[in-house]
Amino acid sequence: MKSIGAAMALLLASGAALAGAVAEPAKLWETPGFKTPESVLPVPAEGFAYVSNVAGQPTDKDGNGFISKLSLADGKIIALEWAKGLDAPKGMALSGGKLYTADIDKLVEIDPASGKILAKFEAPGATFLNDVVADKDGSVYISDSNTSTIWRLAGGKLEKWLEGPELKFPNGLTIDGDKLIVAAWGAPGTSAPKSEPANLISVALADKKVSNLGDGAPVGNLDGIEADGDDFIVSDWVAGKVFRIARSGKADEILALKQGTADIGYVASDKLLLIPLMMEDKVAAYKVE
Repeated sequence: MKSIGAAMALLLASGAALAGAVAEPAKLWETPGFKTPESVLPVPAEGFAYVSNVAGQPTDKDGNGFISKLSLADGKIIALEWAKGLDAPKGMALSGGKLYTADIDKLVEIDPASGKILAKFEAPGATFLNDVVADKDGSVYISDSNTSTIWRLAGGKLEKWLEGPELKFPNGLTIDGDKLIVAAWGAPGTSAPKSEPANLISVALADKKVSNLGDGAPVGNLDGIEADGDDFIVSDWVAGKVFRIARSGKADEILALKQGTADIGYVASDKLLLIPLMMEDKVAAYKVE
């Protein structure tokens, strides 16, 4: 009886451990044919996603960059070079009926109906504009990873909104209620192959107060970030990993890929995770548990 009881206890303990484990997402599809894809922005209501293509080096002003449209259902490319005439487009956001993308040292406004460039907003002194996000009021925020700066477009004017070492070379951005959550890359910046790992940072939109999310323990060289309920799904470009990070700062690895796991997109209602594989010229879709 003792041996049976011990075995049962071990079985129950194992089941509890498995129940608490983080399930690995299942791959749904993978699409090749892109050119250094950096960011994916899903538009679930229309069944597609935008994909920004650097098409070269991320700081080269070569005019080779473009934005693609990709089907969410099966991963088929709807239009490869849907919007052209860009240099090295990265993060994207929709606001006020316009599509915005970060392009090295300027924010580009694009017509979602035609793919035509409508306006370019210069960011003097910026060297690596990276992710883009819009708040509920329509203001657009852009990270400049190399200078630890966040810019904001409001009322048709692009201005330097916040800068300082406490931003830890910001990369990914998402809005969380009255806060801007930043996925930090870590010193010495995006251009360095071996940067110090960093963490998620919270910035109050009202007074710009900066604080670590949770205990501030470093996680990795963070890139894309998307909210999923009370957690955040975050990519690590250097390690090629994807994490689920709680508001406490606790990080659980949910997926391990190759280096170049860039600015992810996410459809929370479908648990659909979209990952640009920057070094492999692919975009992959996963079902998150």
